[in-house]
Amino acid sequence: MSLRLPASARREQILDVSVQVFARNGFHSTSMNEVAEAAGVTKPVLYQHFDSKQDLYLALLDEAGNRLRTAVSKAVAGAANGKEQTEMGFRAYFRWVADDHDAFLLLFGSRASRDEESTAAIRRITAETAHAIAPLIAADIEPEHQRTLAQGLVGLAEGVSRHLVERGKVFDPEVLAQQVADMAWAGLRAVHRNA
Repeated sequence: MSLRLPASARREQILDVSVQVFARNGFHSTSMNEVAEAAGVTKPVLYQHFDSKQDLYLALLDEAGNRLRTAVSKAVAGAANGKEQTEMGFRAYFRWVADDHDAFLLLFGSRASRDEESTAAIRRITAETAHAIAPLIAADIEPEHQRTLAQGLVGLAEGVSRHLVERGKVFDPEVLAQQVADMAWAGLRAVHRNA
């Protein structure tokens, strides 16, 4: 006799398994039957938690974005200065990529869904991440300038990760974080208010 999970635990179980299925197969090649089978539930149970494949996918994107932002926010919370924030932020990001590889692929991989709604969700997640980073840029600059630089830092981390992950390159998140943080910090130190 199997133990029935509470609805919230079942939903989390479905999300955990689904991220792997979607990251491996892509949105269009994944069926709800595959998700149900991988999660060990029936299709009707799956539809009790998610109205459609798109609904499930959007929930996965939100979950992945939340994990990313939480990892970076927690890491930089104890930083003593801007340099340390930069290093700790990139370290958290690249650890997230290494440890939550499927979530990274779901958000930024080449097989990620490119429909309008999913693209908007991914843009929102990227913008929210940049919004969270902007106030950490400890420079005497305008808020709009901070937001632009934060968007650049997010793009830098994503681009480096995508390059490595999609080519199947093995990387040490600590070494990679230090290399990218060194470059980013060198640039951030030179930032100044526009004349």
